[in-house]
Amino acid sequence: MATKTNTRIVLSEGERAYLNMGLKQPGGKLPIFDQAGQIFSKTVIRKCIDKGLAERWFANPMKPDWLVCRLTDAGRQALK
Repeated sequence: MATKTNTRIVLSEGERAYLNMGLKQPGGKLPIFDQAGQIFSKTVIRKCIDKGLAERWFANPMKPDWLVCRLTDAGRQALK
């Protein structure tokens, strides 16, 4: 993956809300559900993965459609 210098990643409100949830979690674990108990949009999660801000952590065999992810270093930088 190429490194970008002096390039700021623009986050949508949904992406920022999703990524912020991983800042205080062990290993940067990102939640499946928001604070209101609603599942995060797969579109938001996939955009974060595509931008390198989140990465798949593991597949849940009981719920294979759930995207269990964790925050990457790039994700932490984008939140600053």
